[in-house]
Amino acid sequence: MTSPGPFEDESESLQLAVPFLGRTIDLLIDRPYGSRHPTYGFVYRANYGYVPGTLAPDGEELDAYYLGPSEPITSARGTCIAIIHRLHDDDDKLIVVPDHARTLDDAAIAAAVDFQETTGQYFIIRN
Repeated sequence: MTSPGPFEDESESLQLAVPFLGRTIDLLIDRPYGSRHPTYGFVYRANYGYVPGTLAPDGEELDAYYLGPSEPITSARGTCIAIIHRLHDDDDKLIVVPDHARTLDDAAIAAAVDFQETTGQYFIIRN
């Protein structure tokens, strides 16, 4: 679901993520498409990584889904088109896409991340 208005929840990870909206960024992919989560065992149906050199509230770098190729990759460059703003933990995720995919709607984003994100437990924030 899309956020209904201004950022009423100014969590640390949201404050860190918002400046990336609309920007081209480089990602390192540490959980490639088709890999298993090291603790929970689910399969990543998108490449998942982080923005090098950032520090999120969880002590790790800022996480990002790369909604590009359906094959494992190790790095990516794309545009941040949205943020998955989690309602019950301070661990928001960037949605980064290759240039040709900038028109993904919220339903497509939600479908792409539903292997890890729970419907109703987050907002999709855009510019």
